[in-house]
Amino acid sequence: MRPDHVIGDKGYGSKAIRTWLRRRGIRHTIPERADQVRNRARRSSLGGRPPVFNKDVYQHRNVVERFFNRLKQWRGIATRYDKTAQSHKTAAPSHQS
Repeated sequence: MRPDHVIGDKGYGSKAIRTWLRRRGIRHTIPERADQVRNRARRSSLGGRPPVFNKDVYQHRNVVERFFNRLKQWRGIATRYDKTAQSHKTAAPSHQS
């Protein structure tokens, strides 16, 4: 299944990732890194247009970030203390002589 829209942080703002998404018809909202802005400005008109960025859409990324943060805070998931014989079935190694 292919997503309709990808919202990513600046770590996903490379030209290669944007091109990959565009070729597959996937819209994206990814902010530009400061070095990308400087390089585009340095190249003047050859630098091209800045990518479209919608702040309102980008704010929805916060919901997902908060969800993952809550999962990490849950001790059972963060440290996997729930490894008991009943909840985490493992086969004991067989020692044959």
